[in-house]
Amino acid sequence: MAKKSITFAVNGREASVEVAPGDMLVDVLREKLGLTGTKVGCREGECGACSIILNGKLVTSCLVPAMKADRATILTIEGMEQNGEMHRIQKKFIEDGAIQCGFCTPAMVLAGKALLDRNPHPTREEIQLAISGILCRCTGYQKIIKAIDSASQAGELR
Repeated sequence: MAKKSITFAVNGREASVEVAPGDMLVDVLREKLGLTGTKVGCREGECGACSIILNGKLVTSCLVPAMKADRATILTIEGMEQNGEMHRIQKKFIEDGAIQCGFCTPAMVLAGKALLDRNPHPTREEIQLAISGILCRCTGYQKIIKAIDSASQAGELR
């Protein structure tokens, strides 16, 4: 099959790219758009490092064919900052020491945002469930859970 032009909104900006049928969204974001905050891990949807928010839902972008993103709305970690200001979840990750090597951090931040967008005051168990698809080998998850919980208690997400 031939390449196809797709258009979508990524981090509030319109993007148009040529994709082949086998192209995965993670590769388009990283290689064609330079959004390297979306990490490549297992390429099987198991580690969650490539998680982004697609049409309001957290997804593993290594499993999303790029052609499925046509006319979609995408948020990556690069779109979390607004007007030079970090998102409250990002600030809480720093304040609560929830960042170690940083490989899972973009996905964890986006998982927290996706959760708080649909449930502004989640329980600890709901936070654990929201991040359960993202592997972290550094923190033991406790500081990540605390950071998301702190963000939920801080009021408005900005």
